[in-house]
Amino acid sequence: MITASHLPFEYNGLKFFTKTGGAEHEDIEAILEYAYEMPEAFAEEEQTAVVTEMDLLSTYAADLQEKIRKGIASAENPEKPLTGRHIIVDAGNGAGGFFVERVLQPLGADTSGSQFLDPDGTFPNHVPNPDNKAAMKSIQDAVIANKADLGIIFDTDVDRSAIVDSDGKAFNRNNLIALISAVLLNAEPGATIVTNSATSAHLETFITGLGGVQDRYLTGYRNVINRGIELNEAGTNAVLAIETSGHAALKENYFLDDGAYLIAKLLIADAQLSTEGKRLGDLIATLGQPAETMEYRFTIIEEPIFEVGNAIIKDFAAFIAATEDMALIANHLEGVRVNLSGQYGEGWFILRLSLHEPLLVWTIESDAVGKLPLIAQTVLPFFKGRPELDTGHLH
Repeated sequence: MITASHLPFEYNGLKFFTKTGGAEHEDIEAILEYAYEMPEAFAEEEQTAVVTEMDLLSTYAADLQEKIRKGIASAENPEKPLTGRHIIVDAGNGAGGFFVERVLQPLGADTSGSQFLDPDGTFPNHVPNPDNKAAMKSIQDAVIANKADLGIIFDTDVDRSAIVDSDGKAFNRNNLIALISAVLLNAEPGATIVTNSATSAHLETFITGLGGVQDRYLTGYRNVINRGIELNEAGTNAVLAIETSGHAALKENYFLDDGAYLIAKLLIADAQLSTEGKRLGDLIATLGQPAETMEYRFTIIEEPIFEVGNAIIKDFAAFIAATEDMALIANHLEGVRVNLSGQYGEGWFILRLSLHEPLLVWTIESDAVGKLPLIAQTVLPFFKGRPELDTGHLH
């Protein structure tokens, strides 16, 4: 796949897959080394590359159609089980526009009001990213304006997605994880859900309440996917590996992070719920929501980035350990995670290194209204006192 995901087109690169899944770091290194040596090998004797053209998209779309037909199993309209449903798609000018004509319409859905379906790598309308507020507002507004039953949004290369109900309520981030977890745990009680580290404390309570187990792991979709595979090989039934960013890989779908497959599962669940007079939101009615959230991003301005960032995190842990009403969570795998209490109210925060940028990311969730300024007042001086960080935006 040629993609830059939601980044500008000048970041385009190659994403490799085999029948066992996406390429790992070591696989990519081997491919690059082979490509580097290849010109010499080709120079020794004439060789002709073989290129085979295949219409994979039609096969893929037909497979999604069939999964949805079988999943809904409509007695009234088995071929077009989405008849009577108004479902719109916002592809953000990425690759997800096919879902309208090749999946939803053949299944009978009314897709009027769908938007930004034509691919355009300059993203003239909004960044195709279900973790982006402007992108989510785009599909929420479209659902309300068109009086649709559901709205679907994809990222550029359709490995991430999110969904919006008829009231404009967004199911992305923690809500999305809870939603698909509820669907899967209903079918496989007691299963494990692997997530990235920066998920809400309410999510763990929700998953546990359904009889499931949350395995909070490292950020990075390959990390959570590999963790899911590893758990299954060790005998644990991990049915889902998912990040708050929207990457969701299901065990039943070869642990591929496939945004369209995730939506197919949710469309099936929505159809089944509608026969009972219920909606998707009913599945996560017991999921707690934070009163306030905040995220700070600090650019690391000294090299080497990784070592400097980890040194700051180590010092931050010591700072927190000496701070009243802030408790370090033991055995946390990534950065520092802290539970809040007392004067700060109930809540938590995490400080971690960004995977792709020279950043330290500090994410806070509070269950008490008005406590964020006090938390910031206590903690921000630590960051301001670090010359390795750009904290100019705090002044």
